[in-house]
Amino acid sequence: MTNRPLEGIRVLDLTVALAGPYCTLLLAGLGAEVIKIEAPQGGDIARFNPPFYGKDGIHLGALEEGDVSLSILARARAKKSLSLDLKSAEGLRLFKELAKQSDIVVENLSDGTVERLGVDYDSLKGVNPRLIYCSITGMGRPSPYPGLKVMDIVVQALSGVMDTTGDKDGPPTRFGLPIADLLAPLYGVIGIQAALRQREATGQGQHVMTSMLDCLSSLLPFEHFDVFQRMGFPARSGNHQTRLAPFGIFRTSDGHVSIAAANDKWAGLIFEAMGQPQLIEDPRYATRGPRAVNADALNGMIEAWTRNLTTEQVIHALATSRGVPCVKVRTAREAMADPALRESGAIVPLVHPEAGEIDAVGSGIPIRMSGSTVGLDRPAPTLGANNAEVLGLLGLGADEIENLKSQGVI
Repeated sequence: MTNRPLEGIRVLDLTVALAGPYCTLLLAGLGAEVIKIEAPQGGDIARFNPPFYGKDGIHLGALEEGDVSLSILARARAKKSLSLDLKSAEGLRLFKELAKQSDIVVENLSDGTVERLGVDYDSLKGVNPRLIYCSITGMGRPSPYPGLKVMDIVVQALSGVMDTTGDKDGPPTRFGLPIADLLAPLYGVIGIQAALRQREATGQGQHVMTSMLDCLSSLLPFEHFDVFQRMGFPARSGNHQTRLAPFGIFRTSDGHVSIAAANDKWAGLIFEAMGQPQLIEDPRYATRGPRAVNADALNGMIEAWTRNLTTEQVIHALATSRGVPCVKVRTAREAMADPALRESGAIVPLVHPEAGEIDAVGSGIPIRMSGSTVGLDRPAPTLGANNAEVLGLLGLGADEIENLKSQGVI
């Protein structure tokens, strides 16, 4: 039995920025050998993202010699870096030789780029029919919005997700994380895993395609926003989920709590804790449907109670004493410092390739398996750090590699 589930699988990584690199980060964490192909002239654009870590610690200043972007330290862990000019004939030839020995190619380059470079799926499947080729795009190919530059905030706006986020009388609101950039690669990994499984039966690879817009928009129907809007409910309900009231974020005297009392029993226990048990007999609040219709008034009564208590007192009254789901709303820094999340590996320290562990954290691989291990146990490489190792797979010696370097191919 292999130690990691994807050991023996080789991935050629043609990704930049976030969506594609997160896909290959997950594959690396599952044990695949990921070879990150970067232009010799500078590499992934994420290498230029502040903040940087260098001799002056973590800073937001201009990139200086020796500095490394925290973006790369987070997104290129457990990968190998090959600097290779795919615009050159020799660089393209070497890439195709590597493709013959690889299982997967992942790309998220702008529309038309892989075709211009000659590394698109149609060009590579003749080189290696078993190759699984994953494209993560912003809008799909061809894009329904030709010429539109895709960023996460653009996808959020077009997906309809912004319409569901924010106060009902306020503007549409951006989700706090680059959710489209992070969701599409998850679907990409699912598609790749399925294609690997099918290849076992057919012996053939295939083209796996997913887009940020498709992935994010596909989640909207789970809340039936169209139906609820026809019934008069706003898409945006702020910090509350109206149809499940009482279900949301409530202010306390020293912070906020999250209360999720989606059934009649829990609602009755909240009324009991408030000293108003008779509310469970009130037809406006007795069952879920009427509570949804009267959610504003209900939430107002509950917050009038919670605002006079500390967070700890509300949690004691609801969660500890009555079993109603209620927790403190933590800050991001509090969550990232949670020893349980560190212990599980969901959040891990970032490591500089030379300086070692630094004062920043990265995402781990939040998967546990009983028969194998997962994880990102190698720091991100510097640009071209693995040139000799990777090109050695093709039988190239030191003199040949030095000649490629002098020609600017690597």
